[in-house]
Amino acid sequence: MRSFLYFLTALAVIGLAAWAYRENHLTQQAMNERRALEREVASLGNAITIQRTEWAYLNRPDRLRDLVDVNFGRLRLVPMTADHFGEIGQVAYPLPVLRGDYSSVVEVSGEFQNLSDQEEDAP
Repeated sequence: MRSFLYFLTALAVIGLAAWAYRENHLTQQAMNERRALEREVASLGNAITIQRTEWAYLNRPDRLRDLVDVNFGRLRLVPMTADHFGEIGQVAYPLPVLRGDYSSVVEVSGEFQNLSDQEEDAP
């Protein structure tokens, strides 16, 4: 009976060792993937920094001014002034969307009136 107990204990130790080895291997693999992802994130961050620097370089006001001067004949670009902006009252807002049966409603000078109300007022 004692030898059977030793056998089961040895089998349990071997099983636990195999499980520990497997978990260690999976942990190492996950850590390697994490390091690879961190390197990729760092390289993408560097690429974004370079692109932002290039964008700032290409959008320098003196460079854009020179491009406007060179391409004026083709593009007809002029500097923006306060005259290029309109008043808030000049904005054309869309009419409200009506849902349902509004066949008796008409628009009169931006306001909606019900035809049935007008018929009641008529002599």
